[in-house]
Amino acid sequence: MSLFWRIFLLDATVLVAATALLLLGPVTVSTPVLLTEAAILTAGLVTLLVANAALLRVGLAPLARLTRSMNTTDLLRPGPRPAVTGHGEIADLIQTFNTMLDRLETERATNSARALSAQEAERRRIAQELHDEIGQTLTAVLLELKRVGDQAPEPLRTELHQVQETTRDSLDEIRRIARRLRPGVLEELGLASALKALTTEIPAHSGITARRQLEPDLPPLEEEAELVLYRVAQESLTNIVRHAGARNIELTLRRTPTGVELRIRDDGRGLRGAPEGAGIRGMRERALLVGAELTFGPAPQGGTEVRLDVPTRPGSR
Repeated sequence: MSLFWRIFLLDATVLVAATALLLLGPVTVSTPVLLTEAAILTAGLVTLLVANAALLRVGLAPLARLTRSMNTTDLLRPGPRPAVTGHGEIADLIQTFNTMLDRLETERATNSARALSAQEAERRRIAQELHDEIGQTLTAVLLELKRVGDQAPEPLRTELHQVQETTRDSLDEIRRIARRLRPGVLEELGLASALKALTTEIPAHSGITARRQLEPDLPPLEEEAELVLYRVAQESLTNIVRHAGARNIELTLRRTPTGVELRIRDDGRGLRGAPEGAGIRGMRERALLVGAELTFGPAPQGGTEVRLDVPTRPGSR
């Protein structure tokens, strides 16, 4: 039955009941209307309105639940679908909304996978160019500076040595950037070594002490899952160094009954209800690509805890 006819029948039922009471009941109306008769008619009208409102609320309750679901749905945080309740057009509307969500999440996952794959490819290309082009050029400059410095008189030799040290620092920074863009240690030595490298690369001037607990007997993971774990850890550590004002970081990687859990805690100022930025939303998109669950919450020390639960899949290497 359509929504129009359901509402029509509800109102008709109320009106028919009111008409039957007036025709069959002992109530009469005098001219002029007496106070008691006016009170009875007013009470009857209120009763009819309340009954009509109650019937409409029951009939339209599925629409109210659907509206709440529409207002709270976030494609980066998939949740349970609204239950298909009601009849006729209401049930069809809820089913259509659920189908639309399934299609949007599938399209979002496909587009995110393509975008992140292109991003990783571009990072590898830039890292390769930094290493092969700029890195080699600066290395040649260092060698030439050393050759000229060895032959220069003493006052000029000191200045050339300072230039040489500046060039060497620039070369080290370029290599560090290239490693962050393309984590070769992840491909060559594995996830645990890559996470160790991330913690050791925290700048000394930040004053942050990093502790790590990496279980050795982790289950085998796909390359894509390992890359997601690495990138989430990398983004989390970067956010802590830049924004948290923390003094201590604890990074934990452990086996769980369903897969692997990455947990990063700090003792900084915490989220404090701040809106999620592009970095966190990017982390959520990466997590969804491998069916992982990413959560943010307060840490025991008063800072922030980032937890990523990655499930293992049959056939993982």
